[in-house]
Amino acid sequence: MNGLIGKTVLVTGGAQGIGKGIVRTLLERGANVAAADSDPEACAALEHELTSPQLQTIEMDVADEASVHSGITRVKQRFGALFGLVSNAAIARAHSGPFEQLSLERWNRWLAVNLTGAFLVTREALPLLKKDGGAIVNIASTRALQSEPDSEAYAASKGGLVALTHALAISLGPSVRVNCISPGWIETGDWQKPAARSTPIHSETDHRQHPAGRVGVPNDIASLVAFLLGPEAGFITGQNFIVDGGMTRKMIYAP
Repeated sequence: MNGLIGKTVLVTGGAQGIGKGIVRTLLERGANVAAADSDPEACAALEHELTSPQLQTIEMDVADEASVHSGITRVKQRFGALFGLVSNAAIARAHSGPFEQLSLERWNRWLAVNLTGAFLVTREALPLLKKDGGAIVNIASTRALQSEPDSEAYAASKGGLVALTHALAISLGPSVRVNCISPGWIETGDWQKPAARSTPIHSETDHRQHPAGRVGVPNDIASLVAFLLGPEAGFITGQNFIVDGGMTRKMIYAP
């Protein structure tokens, strides 16, 4: 059963990386997809590559309230409804440098895009989502649960997104289901706009450190997004799904 045929889904950060993989998968499953991204060049490249009448690209800064309002209005004008929201937009750089050198401006920017952006888009989209009995999927990170040095702003923003997920699930249920996915190492080099695209090169060590035997790809996340949006996941809400090839379950001892 494919409950996404003809449904409209908004994917933020949808023109590159994991977001692009999600957009492609949802289109393949018959959904109408609005791909919102702050990079106009990436939006144009996505339209050129996918050439689907079910695709709408929107230039949107999720951290800007007016931009979010304008973007949701355009989705409504184009499709007339909104069933699903995937809050994927983020500053993807995890490392912010030594903590004592992290400025308040840079800290606030990470939180504005990665966390406040999900709040703004969800709040603006909520009337449409409630009307259609929809679902939300937030894209967090395994860095909400474990860290490397000098990644405080990113970790805090993603941890906040996990918490926002279960809070929203309680507040919005049963009208709207809300879940979260925390990806691990997902290779996106070949899923960027042409000017930023790279060919992934991974060592055997890179792959072996994953119990699943390989580094992840965007489709690993996209397939779960599609499931969580669909009716088969109707009894699932408020959950955080870790998709990392098993890395967070692997004990590591220094040699």
